[in-house]
This record gives sequence, C-alpha cells and structure tokens, in this order.
Amino acid sequence: MLCTVIKSIIVSPKLDTMTQMDYKYSLLGPSLDDYRKRPLLLQVDNTPMNPFAVLEVKRDAQKHSNNQGCFCKIRVYGILFGLAVMFVIMASYVLNGDKKGLLLTPSPYHFSTLVNPGLFAFNLSTEKDYAHIKLVVKSIKSKVEFGSSRHNPELNALIKTDPHMFSVIPHKFLPGIKNPCWHEEYTGNRTSDPYRNNMYGRYSRRFRTVFQHLRSSFHKHLFYRNKKIYRMRCLPYFYIIGQPKCGTTDLYDRLRRHPDVKFTTFKEPHWWTRKRFGIIRLSEGVHDPYPIEDYLDLFDQTAYQIQGNLTANDRGYPSHPNIIIGEASASTMWDNNAWVYFYDNTSEGEPPFLIQDFIHAVQPDARFIVMLRDPVERLYSDYLYFGIANKSAEDFQEKVSESLQLFEGCLMEYTMRSCVYNTTVNNAMPVRLQVGLYIIYLMDWLRVFNREQILVLRLEDHACNRKYTMHKVFDFLGLGPLTKEIESEITESPASNTRRPADKNLGPMMAITKEILREFYTPFNAKLAKVLQNDSFLWENP
Repeated sequence: MLCTVIKSIIVSPKLDTMTQMDYKYSLLGPSLDDYRKRPLLLQVDNTPMNPFAVLEVKRDAQKHSNNQGCFCKIRVYGILFGLAVMFVIMASYVLNGDKKGLLLTPSPYHFSTLVNPGLFAFNLSTEKDYAHIKLVVKSIKSKVEFGSSRHNPELNALIKTDPHMFSVIPHKFLPGIKNPCWHEEYTGNRTSDPYRNNMYGRYSRRFRTVFQHLRSSFHKHLFYRNKKIYRMRCLPYFYIIGQPKCGTTDLYDRLRRHPDVKFTTFKEPHWWTRKRFGIIRLSEGVHDPYPIEDYLDLFDQTAYQIQGNLTANDRGYPSHPNIIIGEASASTMWDNNAWVYFYDNTSEGEPPFLIQDFIHAVQPDARFIVMLRDPVERLYSDYLYFGIANKSAEDFQEKVSESLQLFEGCLMEYTMRSCVYNTTVNNAMPVRLQVGLYIIYLMDWLRVFNREQILVLRLEDHACNRKYTMHKVFDFLGLGPLTKEIESEITESPASNTRRPADKNLGPMMAITKEILREFYTPFNAKLAKVLQNDSFLWENP
C-alpha cells in the first residue's frame, strides 16, 4: 500500500539555534496595513510556505502493513483538519481585518505555544548548564552601553502621527487652577448621551456604571458664554508611571485618600501606551483606537468637582482650584511595544517616538512619580502575579534562562536600546527581564523632562517608612498640610496588592536563579545609582 508522507510543519519563524534569531526582527519596519495583510507562513524543510499552497506529497514505493497505512491516514487527516481550521481562522481575519488586526506576537507567558521549550530549557543545578548561563550573562554585560544618538522629535513630526489629539488639547490651560484644565466648546445635542460611544464603557462594566452617574449630571455642568455652550475638560496633573510590581497600587491607594487628590475610576487606563493604539489586551489583536475624548471623559468627575456648583457660578470659574488629578498606569514608563505596528522603522530598530514625547508635547509641565524595587525580586513577583499555571521556583528558573538567551541573541546584532524596545523580543521572553532595566527607560525620560519633574522612590523604603515616602510625595506635588486623622489614615492603612497566599506558598526563587539575575542586573543598577546619586539603588543588600 502506498503511504502518503507529509513532513512536519511548524509555524514560522523557527528557532534553530541560539544564534539564529530570525524571529525577532520580522515585525520591525512594515506599516500596520502591511502587517495586517502579511500572510501567516508555514515552513516545510525550512522553506517558507503559504498555508493555502498545495502540499507536495511523496509516494513511498515500499509496501507497508495495514496498520502502518492506517497510521499514515490518521496523520494526513489530522494535518488536513488543522489546515481547515487555519483556513477558517485566516478567512475570519480577512473578513474582519478592518475591525481587528491579527497580533502575531504573543503576550508574555504564552510564547511556549510557538517555541519548543526544549530548545532553551536548562537546569542551573547542573554544572554544565550553570556555566553556560554564566557565559550568556557575561556576554550580555560585555555589550552593555548607555549612550544614545537619539534626538527628541520635532513637534511637527509628532502632530503628523496624531493630528486629532493635538487639535483637541489646547496650548494653554486655565489660569488660577493648579490642575491642567480648559473650557471646550460642546457641539453635541443637549439631550444626547455624551458617553454613549466611549470605548472604555464598551469594554468595562465598571466604567459603564460610572458613566451612568456622569450622564445624569453632565448637562448641569454645561455653561453658556458668548452664545456658545462649554464644558470643562482636564488632564492629569501628575502620573504614576511605573514600574509594575513595585508598589504603584499601594501608592495609588494611599494618595487617593488625600482630599485634594483625585484619580480616574480605576487605576490603570493605559491610554498613552495601549488604548490609543487600539490595544485592549496584550494577547489580542489591534482594535479600534480609543480617541483622546474617551480618555478625557475619565476625568470628568473630577472636572465637575473643580468646576463646582454652576448655580452660583454660571461663568464656569472653578470653585476648587487646588484639586489635582492623578493617573496611575504602570505601563507608561516602559511600554512602547505598539510602535512597531504603527511607525516606520527608520531609526535602526528603535522607536522613532516614545510615550514621553507625546506627553511632553501637550503637557510640558507634567509631573511623574516612579516607584522601583530590586529588579531581581520584581521579576519573580511579576512571574507569580501574571503567570497562569504550573508556577514554581524551578519553572521560573527555566524561564529566566530562556529569556536571557533570547536577549543575548538580540544583542548579537542590535544595540542595547534596540533590544530593550524590540517588541518581538519583549513578547517572546517568557519573563519580562526588560522591565527591570530601569535606567534605560529613565534616561530616555530625562532626555525629555527635567529631573525636578520626576520623583523616583524605592519600594523597600516605602515598606519600611510609609510616612517618610508619603511626605516626599506630598511635597513633590505641592500638597498642603493634613490633619493628624487624615495623615494617619493615609500612612497607617494596610498595604495594598500584596502577594497572594497561593503564590506565597511557592516560596522564594532558587538561590542560583537569584545569583544569575543579580549578576545580570548589576551594571544597570550601577548606572541607575550614579544617575540618581543614590547608592541605595544598587540593591547590594536587599
């Protein structure tokens, strides 16, 4: 009986060895339209192949038993079924391409579906594997450099990327108000629902509830001037920009107890880094982008408070000019992963525009708070929090080894900054090593904003003396004195977003993993301590 033999098919790009890292750079360069149109390629014997192509089959002249023939048929039917499913998925993608793109780069902790873990799996307890990973870290450290030829983009270049945003936000804000606010002409129907099309309300039940409340009081806060109708709009006065798993939630929960500080309805709207590009979840495709108006709607509740009661204030002058708004998306400092899908790759693998470029263009006087912790402990906490299943110290060790090798492979061809901002590498690493490279991001922020506009704190200091760190924050934001009762409520309340009991039961990371990570992060911590002129950021005695 003739048996049809079809060779194994794998999703491209393929990882052959640690040094053949083609997969990292395939997404750099093309525009979003080209990216959406690009066919998903398969490989047969290392030859790229379109899934709709006809498979070439070979006939084996040798005779086989009935059992072998049956087994071959099962293999063929299985592959044909897989191709049929793929065809349906691709057809659905094509039909819905205008509404939702196909994001081929997976989110963290999901890369294992594309890569055989055996290619990178190491057991650091064995002398051979330990020595190999030590060499990988040594290779990475030999390529560490902090220089950058980047120039801040011109304002006109930024405006071209998002002209609508720049047309909505004015060049100057209202005088006499601490928070950046302005009066925007309202051209909608006075009886219509101003929040009906808000994208946050579409995807969040919590926002739908808030918008219901805002909807009922919206028209009360409109006012007339020169036969036109106006509403008050506001942006945040300050941003808590990072880093994840460094205590930003605890800082947010304490600050919002201050009577002069207001936040958005929930902690992390992620507008600057994700929503304005149409990224809702990292593992999904590109949806319709959230317009700037949807982001501004999040601050309407506080805008009403600043504006006050218009019954006695029909000119729209603020009744509470000292209230300030905060925004606390922990992705703002580091997450520029969307750039590769929307901007041309004209900067040698580095994003031509960064998040801070846009914020500075519309808010040059904004203030920023950064909370950091020992990057070694941050990475393990990040793994425990975002990991889905089968978490263990041993699994974390393996993922660290894989990530280090992927990062080293990138550095063989690209600069340090290029690899830190390489979207495909970031999504491929099973743990987010790059988030702990604080100095890379901070230096880019300091190229745009003055040092006095950025407050950098350590979680370790905050955990030991919350009263001290909160007073530093109050002074940085120019907040007035508090009563003893309110101050006590802010500084003595229990910590927020602590490690879950199930994760605590997994215990600490392995000592050998900690050793490898500490060696990896050492040069970055040293530069951070030098820039901040504070040796506590070395984390030598955690």
